[in-house]
Amino acid sequence: MWSNSIGKAFVVSCFGESHGPVVGVTVDGCPAGLPLKVDDIQRALDLRIPQEKEVVSARREPDVVELLSGVFQDYTTGAPVTLHIRNKDVKSSDYESLKDLVRPGHADYPAKVKYGGFSDYRGGGRLSGRMTAAFVAAGAIAQKLLSTFGVEVLAYTFAIDGAQLENPPSVEAVKKITYENSMRCPDPATAEKMRQLVFSAKADGDSVGGVVECTALNLPVGVGEPLFDAIDSELAKILFGIPAVKGVEFGAGFQATRLKGSENNDQYVIKEGKVVTLTNNSGGVLGGMSTGMPLLLRVAFKPPSSIAKEQNTVNMSQMEEAKLGVKGRHDPCVVPKAVSVVQGMVAIGLVDLMTRGGMIPRVLKS
Repeated sequence: MWSNSIGKAFVVSCFGESHGPVVGVTVDGCPAGLPLKVDDIQRALDLRIPQEKEVVSARREPDVVELLSGVFQDYTTGAPVTLHIRNKDVKSSDYESLKDLVRPGHADYPAKVKYGGFSDYRGGGRLSGRMTAAFVAAGAIAQKLLSTFGVEVLAYTFAIDGAQLENPPSVEAVKKITYENSMRCPDPATAEKMRQLVFSAKADGDSVGGVVECTALNLPVGVGEPLFDAIDSELAKILFGIPAVKGVEFGAGFQATRLKGSENNDQYVIKEGKVVTLTNNSGGVLGGMSTGMPLLLRVAFKPPSSIAKEQNTVNMSQMEEAKLGVKGRHDPCVVPKAVSVVQGMVAIGLVDLMTRGGMIPRVLKS
């Protein structure tokens, strides 16, 4: 069976396929009384895809969102909120020659076996990055809800191939610069290095991966439900639902294995009447709960699997080996597109946990 929903109190269910009529999402559990207009969601969708055509797929979907239910007189009613985003720029003919071939790096082979050959192969069908448009739309609602409680989620490109941020960016730089360049990086010089690496891979018929970093500011202490619905485990599960994600780490992450306990421990002090830590190697998470320090996580994305370089594969209908160089419209790097997706998915997970923890009520006060 497909698994199409995330969350327990703030439940997000997505639907659609890459080349179907629509992709969409239903959000169940959004409190009544949240001011919400189509423009709130459209603004987030408009930021998903960089405008520089050379660094993204030639598929240019307008991503116009339709708000079908759950809002009346510009306020949520407490009923499920349903959003449609119509697919307008499909080119399914690109995939007719591939229907019997399993593309290296893609989910074609396990999907063909698991679903008996009935799964939609066009553009990856249900398993396509196209589904992230629905995640961003739902994430826009979650971010609007979090903002009413003073919580802010920010994401940006940390690394692409061999280029990465050398120093932590300021919150001001993340807010001002991230969406001013096609790499979605808050440092212009690093963004240009990333851009050239993407161009180089594309010219070589290849692709590159990278890392998105995300932070959540002003989280209350105690968000998360240990042991098994911990804030880090819940967010990791959600983030692994994004196509092409291969790793998630919090705070110092794997680097913590190279530190002594005295180096890794975040020591407590009191600052302006609040308990804070001198460092944030934990990434704002201890024992599966938020500490009140900024939540900090990183998400690793593999290089896109559809590349022009010829590779070995198998023709499933004839059960014989074949060669494949993928043609059509594909991204040389998904990381810039993924920034708004990670931001939205983290917001969804935080709203769900804060609702379950009693920090977000079922009805918002006017």
